[in-house]
Amino acid sequence: MSANVAEVMVEVLLEAGAKRCYGVVGDTINHLTDAIRRSDMEWVHVRHEEVGGFAAGGEACMTHHLSVCAGTCGPGSLHFVNGLFESHRNGAPVVFIASQVSTADMGVGFPQDVDQQKIFEQYSVFCETLVNPEQAQRLTAIAAQKALALGGVAVIIVPGDIFTQKPDTALPWRSHVFNPRVLPSEAELEAVAERINKGKKVAIYAGFGCHNAREQVLAVAKKLNAPVAWTSRAKDFIEYDNPYGVGMTGVFGLEGGFHALTKCDTLLLLGCSFAWTQFYPEEATIIQVDIDPGKIGLRHPIELGVVGSVRDTCATLVDKLEAKPDTAWLDKCRHLYQDALDKACQHSDKDTLIHPQELTYALDQMAAKDAVFTADGGSPMVWMLRHIFSHEHRRTLGSLLHGTMANAYPQALGIAKAYPQRQVIAMCGDGGLSMLLGDLLTLVQENIPVKIIVFNNASLGFVELEQKVEGLLSAFTDLVNPDFGAMAQTLGMWGRKIEYKHELEQGLRELLAQDGPALLDVKVNPVELVMPPKIEAGQVAGTTLYSAKAVLSGRMDEVVKLVKNNFLSP
Repeated sequence: MSANVAEVMVEVLLEAGAKRCYGVVGDTINHLTDAIRRSDMEWVHVRHEEVGGFAAGGEACMTHHLSVCAGTCGPGSLHFVNGLFESHRNGAPVVFIASQVSTADMGVGFPQDVDQQKIFEQYSVFCETLVNPEQAQRLTAIAAQKALALGGVAVIIVPGDIFTQKPDTALPWRSHVFNPRVLPSEAELEAVAERINKGKKVAIYAGFGCHNAREQVLAVAKKLNAPVAWTSRAKDFIEYDNPYGVGMTGVFGLEGGFHALTKCDTLLLLGCSFAWTQFYPEEATIIQVDIDPGKIGLRHPIELGVVGSVRDTCATLVDKLEAKPDTAWLDKCRHLYQDALDKACQHSDKDTLIHPQELTYALDQMAAKDAVFTADGGSPMVWMLRHIFSHEHRRTLGSLLHGTMANAYPQALGIAKAYPQRQVIAMCGDGGLSMLLGDLLTLVQENIPVKIIVFNNASLGFVELEQKVEGLLSAFTDLVNPDFGAMAQTLGMWGRKIEYKHELEQGLRELLAQDGPALLDVKVNPVELVMPPKIEAGQVAGTTLYSAKAVLSGRMDEVVKLVKNNFLSP
């Protein structure tokens, strides 16, 4: 075999479906990037490696195809950590090539020598060091196969001097893709059906495990006239055109989903691992279906759990269920959901403030039906989940499991590389955007047409809300921001800032009409509350305690703003 290790790895990854590699060039990966330069793989040169990890994960999440990133030894690879941890928790199939110092320099405290295996094996489906050129094709194929089959990041650590070495053997190792049929046993299916058939008020809670099972889930809902709530990660494929839909529950949810899950007598969890136990029913028969046995009963005690894919289990189960023609239970949940939606979408023209809900709802109405939305962790993610409505080809992506800041426009960068003809919109917090400002230059340099909307409330707003709910005075959350619109223009992209309600529609139209990257800086109400579907006594007590402390500390203006903007305005 005449190819060296770098060339072999690139060839295997291309065959596995990878089209791009994200990273920053340098020292120990120079031979790898040279192999990429001479191949059909595209190198995307980011300014910060964390952005590369987010971007690779964003692309892989949306396309379900393999994506690649590569880092230099020591600090280069360490910069990837947060972006790759986010991608892994999203189940994104990514192969990360983490280079290492040369084999002769390992283990003796050489500059930039870091034990990367201990770092990345925590959040990866595969993490091994390639120390012999004969391993190159085999380990790369295994890494790609595990990333695709298990959903997550696979890491190959390669000492820099290994890239130039040539294997002597040429066994045809390659990755494989699977689509198995996974079903519970017949006895287990009968047991599930028996419990559901006994229920009078059955509810379905659909999670990410329903991503390829929409038709089968809705068939079960139709047979049972059961309301279907969904987790935030299931929004894209369960929300749209769903006559049984009642929305989400939890802090991000609305009243319909909350009522369905807490007032049902039988709850069917489908591919769902919702973490907050206080939003489960206190008294109900809970049945769980998941392809991962480790998820069964993980979040809340259940009566019966079965292992199987949601798609195959529901397709087989539906014929065993007794039809429930009474629609009263479904109608009640649907009414509560629609009423909550109507109230959430109302806005007032009495003030000039731009409320973030109004901004998001206007964006929903003006964006393309196949647009892709990303949102920073915190309040932008809440507004996206509540007020960006899915269509068959719309997609959304937020940091729902890792809960990081600064993910939105880096993920959008990777998605826009994969879908250059689609509208890709990043809903950024001012704190999130400013954390990784540098890669706005990547958008300009590569002419990536991401549309960025900055929810500029001059604070770490979600953190501030958390502090108030806990009865604390807000502290260290204020942000002194530039005019992000003017800054975008300086960087070479379209930019504008708006501050008042009458500017909103025109500002969004101009943003979405741009051919290249563009940024709209929107000053939004800084004291908007993210209200859950049910207010707990402790939350009321905490906010009351905060108000009392604010008055006693001479910060009465904060209380006035909180009341005026959240209780005197819709």
